[in-house]
Amino acid sequence: MNIEQKLQEMGLELPVVAKPLASYVPAVATEGYIYTSGQVPMVKGELKYKGKVGQDLDETQGYEAAKICALNCLAAVKSVAGSLDNIERIVKVVGFVNSAPGFTMQPKVINGASDLLGQLFGEKGEHARSAVGVSELPLNAACEVEIIVKIK
Repeated sequence: MNIEQKLQEMGLELPVVAKPLASYVPAVATEGYIYTSGQVPMVKGELKYKGKVGQDLDETQGYEAAKICALNCLAAVKSVAGSLDNIERIVKVVGFVNSAPGFTMQPKVINGASDLLGQLFGEKGEHARSAVGVSELPLNAACEVEIIVKIK
């Protein structure tokens, strides 16, 4: 079964690649790797989760936002790789959480992205990761995620 079929079985859909908000491209391939730009929780051109986690949003909403970010990352990867089945391994996930003062559960929020990648890719989805709290993100997004993948 291919990755997009797995997504459908999970009730998820690979989105259209999000248009860049500034001067960059969604993903770049070089020397067998694809690096995505940071992706925010955009759904059909609208930011689904806005605000600070721990103030405007709870941890569960942050988790769902990170999952959407990961889907947007995968869409960016597919736009360069041609197919998600060309992914050999998820190498690294970097997540930024728009955090209220005192909020320290960034790892649990970014688990939304990590868990989705693990469910989709199994062992190939195990990755290194950073989960960082920040005071602001573009468009007041709840979180932003970027990934690095090795391609076949």
